[in-house]
Amino acid sequence: MRDPLQRLRDAYSVRTVAGLTRRLRPRPVGGDGLVDLAGSDFLGLSSDERVVSAAAAAALTWGAGATGSRLLSGTTALHAELEAALARFSGAPDALVFSSGYLADLGVLAALGGPEVLVVSDEQNHPALVDACRLSRSRVTVVPHRDVGAVERALAGRPEEHAVVVTDAVFAVAGDLAPLPELAEACRRYDALLVVDEANALGVLGERGRGAVYAAGLAGEPAVVRTMSLAKSLGSQGGAVVGAPDVIQELIDRARPFLVDTGLAPGSVASALTALRILSSTPDLVGAVRARAGELAWAARQAGLPVTRPDAAVLSVTIGDPHAALHAQAVCAEFGVKVGCIRPPSVPEGRSCLRLTARATLTDAEVALAGRAFAAVARMLHTPSRR
Repeated sequence: MRDPLQRLRDAYSVRTVAGLTRRLRPRPVGGDGLVDLAGSDFLGLSSDERVVSAAAAAALTWGAGATGSRLLSGTTALHAELEAALARFSGAPDALVFSSGYLADLGVLAALGGPEVLVVSDEQNHPALVDACRLSRSRVTVVPHRDVGAVERALAGRPEEHAVVVTDAVFAVAGDLAPLPELAEACRRYDALLVVDEANALGVLGERGRGAVYAAGLAGEPAVVRTMSLAKSLGSQGGAVVGAPDVIQELIDRARPFLVDTGLAPGSVASALTALRILSSTPDLVGAVRARAGELAWAARQAGLPVTRPDAAVLSVTIGDPHAALHAQAVCAEFGVKVGCIRPPSVPEGRSCLRLTARATLTDAEVALAGRAFAAVARMLHTPSRR
């Protein structure tokens, strides 16, 4: 009798040889002592006493969980307050909170897509958007990275009556910006909706961190829909969609990732709301994270590493081979610096890289330590044994 799990073991063996296996590394209480350039707590608010206290107070008041889907018992007064605050902060008329940014992406395209809708997606969009495209039931055209001309050609030649263009605001690996004004103009010309994932832009770009759409002057556009994560700059958990009331009502009525999922836990709602208030009243945080990103990019360039431009808080150092990328990550850890290691299928073959994320609360000493780690990585990459 054939073992039904043998195919999994065989696949694992192939991934092991290719350097593509993963493993979980739980953080100990008090942290692991490494300078964190891997996480997405861009503003350092996840451990802010005000944010943590708000989460604890909400759990004591409302309970540990939301108790049900948002349409049954899972909507509290806190949820409504956060949605109103997100809409005001983003310059949008309405907002809807999901239990993760991933589900916000799925929900938008599940509700706005369909057989009569063309979806045009950038080839470097986050996997959450890729999965959302698949769930949309639409014909999906994948266009070259940041290629507005390709988007226009796809829209102009479509047989479908409707269309949605979807893009990251800040791309998750390289950290570069989408050409939002040009994409919005193409969508106006060809009667399409523009969906923008602001996960890596909220809290980092625009006045007081209001995001890339706001910075591009598109916040009031009814045909622009934004998704966002509450788990990055806001240091909490969850996701949201902001946009026109017509869009939000469509999501409430038809988005399965909203309809059937348990609502975001009250503690996470309260912590995100408190973090949003801190961001609104502390504009220096935005400047600080951008400055630290620039310093990290400079340190990597000084070491001779091929680093991307610091458009936001995310940077990428291309290594190429996945084994070499893992070795480079280990070298950084030896110096006391934690960095991300991104390998296929998250990036194409031959494009494994170190992913670095800046944080507003990084110190000068921590940036200097990162520079020494980058120099060690560069030395490792240039030794004959690593070629």
